[in-house]
Amino acid sequence: MYINSNQCRKERGFQDTAMMYDLIRSYAEEGKLLHRTLSSIYEHLPCFFVAEQKGHVIGTVSLHILDKDLAEVRSLTVSSQHFGLGIGKSLVCAVINETKALGVQTLLSLTYQVDFFKKCGFQLVDKEKLPMPKIWKDCLHCSKFSSCDEHAMTVHVL
Repeated sequence: MYINSNQCRKERGFQDTAMMYDLIRSYAEEGKLLHRTLSSIYEHLPCFFVAEQKGHVIGTVSLHILDKDLAEVRSLTVSSQHFGLGIGKSLVCAVINETKALGVQTLLSLTYQVDFFKKCGFQLVDKEKLPMPKIWKDCLHCSKFSSCDEHAMTVHVL
């Protein structure tokens, strides 16, 4: 893969948050994912993994635990100059490995990128059957709640 373990790492400090925010904001402006504030990135920093090249963040992903059996992939981004190099897959693999290490059975993604997540082992599931912790914790407060056009996909990691 393009990224080795030294280039895909769990975020541990604030030095990269501006670059992370810029990547996430660009995806949100294109309607590809939900917006995150800089404050939200600070708050959830321990949940993030980043891909970097020459000291620059070129990809992000976060792992959000919903309950003991369910976690969610969030804020998956890759710099447009680095598409097609396996960076996104490496970031998702990092989240899958972390999910396994925590003992969480299922990883969820709400996405527009169905083919990509299928390549990562995810399968489409009916959004109507999503566990209630997801619905009540996040979806209910989303601006797209009444007309959600994302696809729900899961992978069982244990």
